[in-house]
Amino acid sequence: MEHSPGIADTALSNPVVETVDVQPVNKQERRELYKKREKIFPKRVSGTFRSLKWGIMAVTLAIYYLAPWIRWDRGPNAPDQAILIDFPARRFYFFFIEIWPQEVYYLTGLLILAALGLFLVTSLAGRVWCGYTCPQTVWTDLFILVERMVEGDRNARMRLDKAHWTVEKFARRVVKHGIWIVIAVATGGAWVFYFADAPTLLPQLFTLQAPAVSYIFIGALTLTTYLLGGLAREQVCTYMCPWPRIQGALLDEESLVVSYRTDRGEPRGAHKKGQSWEGRGDCIDCNQCVAVCPMGIDIRDGLQLECITCALCIDACNSVMDKVGRPRGLITYDTYTNSQRRERGEPARIKLLRPRTIVYGSVIVVVGLIMLATLIQRPTLEANVLRDRNPLFVTLSDGSIRNGYTVKILNKRHETRSYGLTLEGLNDPKIAVVGQQDVGDQARFTVKPDSLGSFRVFVTVPTDAVADSSMPVTFVVTDEDDGTMAANDTSFRGPDR
Repeated sequence: MEHSPGIADTALSNPVVETVDVQPVNKQERRELYKKREKIFPKRVSGTFRSLKWGIMAVTLAIYYLAPWIRWDRGPNAPDQAILIDFPARRFYFFFIEIWPQEVYYLTGLLILAALGLFLVTSLAGRVWCGYTCPQTVWTDLFILVERMVEGDRNARMRLDKAHWTVEKFARRVVKHGIWIVIAVATGGAWVFYFADAPTLLPQLFTLQAPAVSYIFIGALTLTTYLLGGLAREQVCTYMCPWPRIQGALLDEESLVVSYRTDRGEPRGAHKKGQSWEGRGDCIDCNQCVAVCPMGIDIRDGLQLECITCALCIDACNSVMDKVGRPRGLITYDTYTNSQRRERGEPARIKLLRPRTIVYGSVIVVVGLIMLATLIQRPTLEANVLRDRNPLFVTLSDGSIRNGYTVKILNKRHETRSYGLTLEGLNDPKIAVVGQQDVGDQARFTVKPDSLGSFRVFVTVPTDAVADSSMPVTFVVTDEDDGTMAANDTSFRGPDR
């Protein structure tokens, strides 16, 4: 039988090597694979939203720099700084509120409220947090203000940037960056005041007597503020911040966002005084909305990831509409649904109550009420009892059974308090405290203000009163001044019966 060659035989007998012609990529082509950053020189603009941004920037910066200097009287044995994160004492003070390490759930609640509040605001009006109150936006606005004061407005800054280095250019750059560094140092310096008594720490910083960690934090925050607010600017919002990606899941068709009204603005084109507006849109293609944008985008291209909803383009466009005699609002806060309504000839309306906003608002109210209730009812006295596990019990010479315990009493008041200790659940117990002479059916402790007292306690029970190898017992600690009580359940161990 004659064998006919198959595919495998053909491949083996006539091997074919397929080659790919790979051309080296020269440096010019390699550079084209990456887009070089185009510097943005935002133009100065005036209007409602610009004034709002100035006001918010002034308020937020004042709060940040001045808050550590506010005093709050908590008594003779407590710090008088209104806002203080005291790591050595493991306390967080916020005016009349004092948070202990075991009360970390308050911090959790605050983070939940902050996140839900951000979700709610974003679903209602887009990235208003980014445009007005985000630290990156606030400090970038401040740095641009300094840049404008030193180098001039947009056109002057662009000319200076392209000009050859001269004495004037060098001097302006030195002044600008010098002021930026001063602001950055003040930013880092203000931050460390939240972790120590500000009036005490300030002279220590200048005399080089402050803790080393203070200088480390000031240096780190100075560097990051200078780099992010002065040099990186819009790149932080576009490439480093995750929020632009998250907001897409929070917006819906009824969310208010900065929008260009294409139904009114198109077709766009240049316009001269006296020309008719028939057959064309209100947009004169002046690009003022682009010139004032700190992110360098064109809002007329639609909602974009880079847009921080600062609304400066609204101010710029409104000023142009005033000059050409057209109605304001070509660029405005609008919703996608409203654009569809106008196409159908229906009136535009704002719908704030929607399923997602109702859910966000409801959860905020519930979490807030829970935190408020726990804060109002939080005790000023806490007790914890730890029973010795080795040995479980000791049989004394008279046959009685003794157990050892560690009693911890937390005094949250800013004054020394006296407490009494009694037991419930045992017959004829005798309490002995290490360091005290008295032995009886109760004990007495003294705890310093705003501190935790730890005491070694021995409980002895007659052998005929020990009915089981493990009996429940309750330690009751009572404030002798106001009667406040704290109870802790544990057990009393004895031999098997």
